[in-house]
Amino acid sequence: MSGTPVPPPAPDVRDYYDGLRDPARATLLAVRAAVLAAAPDAVEVMTYGMPGFRISAGLLAGLRVATRHAAYYPMSGAVVAALADALAGLDTAKGTVRFSLDAPLPADLVARLVAARRAELASPAG
Repeated sequence: MSGTPVPPPAPDVRDYYDGLRDPARATLLAVRAAVLAAAPDAVEVMTYGMPGFRISAGLLAGLRVATRHAAYYPMSGAVVAALADALAGLDTAKGTVRFSLDAPLPADLVARLVAARRAELASPAG
């Protein structure tokens, strides 16, 4: 897999996606669709320089492309830890799930990530 240029800072979500080249663009758009399917009430925003998804309780997730991977940010290390078994085989860090530029995360996994973050935000500690 060859690297892809990291897009320059974008003023809005559409500009971010428009600045990507395939396969990274198609991959991120597929994950975006999965997030919106799992959270139809989410509003797309730019946050931390990347496209993000906000619900009334707070930030739900973010997406970003790097040179050699794409990343899903659940905005919580607890979500990654709670779904460690489901994320086995993927490159994860405390608050990051990295995946291939040409292979989006499965929609059912995205739905689980979204549900876990939504539950965390709804909890008293969220």
